Amino acid sequence: MSARALEMDRRSFIERLGGGILVVVCLGPETLLAQERRRGYPTDVNAYLRIGEDGRVTVFSGKIEMGQGITTSLAQMLAEELGVALESIEMVMGDTDRCPWDMGTFGSLSTRMFGPALRAAGAEARAVLLELASLQLGLPGDRLVAANGVVSATDDPSRKITYGQLAKGQAITRTLDRKTVLRSVSEFTVMGQSPLRLDARDKVTGAAKYAGDIHLPGMLHARLLRPPAHGAKLVRADTSAAAKLPGVVVVQEQDLVAVLHADPETAAAALGSVKAEWTPSPPGADQDGIFDELVAKAPAPEVKETKGILDGAPAPGERRFEHTYRKGYVAHAPIEPHAATATFEKGKLTVWASTQTPFPLHDRLAPMLGLDPASVRVITPYVGGGFGGKSAGRQAEEAARLAKLTGRPVQVAFTRAEEFFYDTFDPAAVVKIASAVDAKGRITLWDYDVYFAGDRAADLFYDVPNTRRRVFGGWMGETSVHRFAVGPWRAPGANMNVWARESQIDVMAAAARIDPVEFRLRNTQDERMRRCLQEAARKFGWTPAAAPSGRGFGVACGVDSGSYAVLMAEVKVDRAHGTLKVERVVCAQDMGVVVNPTGATMQVEGCITMGLGYVLSEELQFRGGELVTENYDSYGIPRFSWRPHTIETVLVKNDELAPQGGGEPAIVPMGGVIANAVFDATGVRVFRLPMTPARLKAALEVA
Repeated sequence: MSARALEMDRRSFIERLGGGILVVVCLGPETLLAQERRRGYPTDVNAYLRIGEDGRVTVFSGKIEMGQGITTSLAQMLAEELGVALESIEMVMGDTDRCPWDMGTFGSLSTRMFGPALRAAGAEARAVLLELASLQLGLPGDRLVAANGVVSATDDPSRKITYGQLAKGQAITRTLDRKTVLRSVSEFTVMGQSPLRLDARDKVTGAAKYAGDIHLPGMLHARLLRPPAHGAKLVRADTSAAAKLPGVVVVQEQDLVAVLHADPETAAAALGSVKAEWTPSPPGADQDGIFDELVAKAPAPEVKETKGILDGAPAPGERRFEHTYRKGYVAHAPIEPHAATATFEKGKLTVWASTQTPFPLHDRLAPMLGLDPASVRVITPYVGGGFGGKSAGRQAEEAARLAKLTGRPVQVAFTRAEEFFYDTFDPAAVVKIASAVDAKGRITLWDYDVYFAGDRAADLFYDVPNTRRRVFGGWMGETSVHRFAVGPWRAPGANMNVWARESQIDVMAAAARIDPVEFRLRNTQDERMRRCLQEAARKFGWTPAAAPSGRGFGVACGVDSGSYAVLMAEVKVDRAHGTLKVERVVCAQDMGVVVNPTGATMQVEGCITMGLGYVLSEELQFRGGELVTENYDSYGIPRFSWRPHTIETVLVKNDELAPQGGGEPAIVPMGGVIANAVFDATGVRVFRLPMTPARLKAALEVA
């Protein structure tokens, strides 16, 4: 939690939240510190809620909804522990004036990190309500039960009082530090179910509001002068022609050059009249030459793991393999481009922003504009897809600056070209692996070097006596290495690491002439992974055969966000054209207790569909700092026609484990499972993603 949040006095805290019963769950400093050290996650794991006079429950969460469904699943978790109907809950999310500080919505952390605190709040609130009802009804607590927003006597249901009646006219704060017992899986009535999503009606009727839908009286639409390439610097800009156009407002302050108008198309036309001179962008590699440049510029490695002997001579019967895997830059390409609307009135800045990180954005805006943090409010409407790319907030910063400078509400909405230009791309990366397998099909050596993808999901769950893992730079990079911004992309770095690892595992299985599922089972004692492999094979109808079998079957395993995922796929390859069709994918996923089975299944299906993009087509085209890719005509996201005919999900039962992340695990093995299926179909392995028709055809021709 930020120091500012901790310094808020009790009276101000209650006033901000309004009337009703407010329950604050305070975790001790040892717990907070342990969580921060373990996750590098904000210490605001406090969850709070308000019960209004009408019995409705308002839940305040710094998390945001961007299609992943946490508006519903978090409400389910609270409803379960509090003992209320899901329909009685209103979720307030991502509003910095109303919600607790939160680092942001990413990393599949909402359910597994915020969820436990929210459940604890519900349990504590139920305890508070039982205590209050005991006083009101004159009955001891052990004779009372709370359910569906009502506390009643266990032996006489007519003696009852509603949560709304208990809250009427009161603003009661109770801090409870005693340990409460959460409901067990066998007691669940709301968790484990798949109710209609709370945001469904708004989204299917068009009532849902996104940042670009915010329109304020007197609002101006802004178009900003952008460089022709990354690294180019503005020498001078002539805005005189634009300033003469009717209704156009011109702003020029330091690096900010903007034209504004009440009509967005007029603003765009006015921007076209601005004459600008730029310094040239420094020369650099293109998408094909970037890999050698990255390896050459890589920092000294960080050794994450080392054990056994790495440089010994091969044992009798041992076979060794060395391969290099390369993947290009990948864009987020959300359907909703970045947008923000800002207004500055009476010293108060309010920004409606399409962002995954409203509080970090708030904390940047205040010092940037010289404002007291209490005078800045960020509100996050629905977000139309983020995938990590809406962690930055350039458009919101620009809208805020312009609103303050013009004294009028301002909206900044990226064009599609701006969306690609200012995206924080999943970085290009390289993985080099040296491995070995003995005559019994046991992996004996694993020497793993990864460049600019970090080591997320690179941990070995395979049993290998001699291992080393070195990391040369993470997925957050400086422009001295990358020509443009890079950052988180759905399971950042994990897709690269798992594609390389699972491809190399298949290389060894094929060389040993062992079925790839059997090879994995032979080389891991991890029980969760073994269960997932077995469940996936059962659902898929896998019959053992060494690859390449000509069937086009593939398997790949991944661990991410606390969840285990095993994918199996069937592909068909057109050798003449180098194209392939993914016919079928099965995913077996162990994510602990499943809060919402339909929601979890939808996340798996979304991961598989989105994963087709980085595997088959998505790659940024560029020359140095100049981006050739500007729209979907030159950047191929998956189409409906690409979708497998069948996607089947098995949620592997594991009720002994608390709910884990579900938004990313199934995308992680997609590179591996498709690459391995292609090898099984053709005997050809492609060592670069995306696996475009040209690259696959070239590999087939060489073979």
